[in-house]
Amino acid sequence: MSSLQTIAKELVDPQKGILAADESTGTAGKRLASIGVENSEENRRAYRELLFTTEGMEQYISGVILFDETIRQSTKDGQAFPALLASKGVHPGIKVDMKAHPLTGSPEEKMTEGLDGLRGRLKEYKELGATFAKWRAVITITEEFPSENCVHVNAHALARYAALCQEAGIVPIVEPEVLMDGSHTIERCYEVTKNVLDKVFAELKMQGVALDGILLKPNMIISGKEASEQADAQKVAEMTVACFKEAVPAEVPGIVFLSGGQTEAQACENLDAMNKMDDHGPWELSYSYGRALQASTLKTWGGSEENVAAAQAAFLERAKRTSAARTGTYSPSMEA
Repeated sequence: MSSLQTIAKELVDPQKGILAADESTGTAGKRLASIGVENSEENRRAYRELLFTTEGMEQYISGVILFDETIRQSTKDGQAFPALLASKGVHPGIKVDMKAHPLTGSPEEKMTEGLDGLRGRLKEYKELGATFAKWRAVITITEEFPSENCVHVNAHALARYAALCQEAGIVPIVEPEVLMDGSHTIERCYEVTKNVLDKVFAELKMQGVALDGILLKPNMIISGKEASEQADAQKVAEMTVACFKEAVPAEVPGIVFLSGGQTEAQACENLDAMNKMDDHGPWELSYSYGRALQASTLKTWGGSEENVAAAQAAFLERAKRTSAARTGTYSPSMEA
């Protein structure tokens, strides 16, 4: 069996990144509603099968994060999804957190739950084929937030999760997401993100987590969605790399960015600008995108069996463009 370090490196193989297909039943419902499709287990399964059976997706996708329902599902021909992915050389992963809930004493902020019983769940997920896992913490920016308590409890939980994953022989993806929501400047995003990363790595170190056997899944340093001034891709790239050089240890093999509300094209432009830099740090800079790999695929599919081939072509093309951004060879002209 591959070591944690080997799996982590394989997940950030050159030209490849991770597909986040771990939408909860509720989130999947919102996605399906956007194309007028009923949120049934069969529709969710059929859509995931469309993605995972796309011929050639393994050229650009190193791993897929699954939801609890999805890791137990199979293709219509009866092949379990984790086995299907593994047969393509793609690592099956699993989302293990139990969502973000209002933080006690500061209900405007969130803390992620799910540590109770996690050791047992990880053992089961490993038996089902998972080689890596994901836990997402959510940090909100306002003039008042985040509070130090919010940052502390989320950093502590991320580190406990990561330690339990490594104990189970599963690579933890550590995801502290500083949200784009709000009117904050890119400078404020930098300040908050650096503080969050400092606290997360202090906790990981304290809890004995091997940093060469994890991946970091952070936000980019980016202007708030409602900010009057939106930084361009070059500035996003420069500030993101500068922040991570200050906060992320060199032992971490890779940074797999979340798309966090960016469009498919934006998520590519920003990642591409980082990978075009002469010095973008010691890590592989890759992707772990959900919507930014799926939006056009979902729209093309529309819930119809007759659109599956066209939707798979759309998915493969999107993955190819995102892979180009991963290698610094993307151009906005590819979107034409």
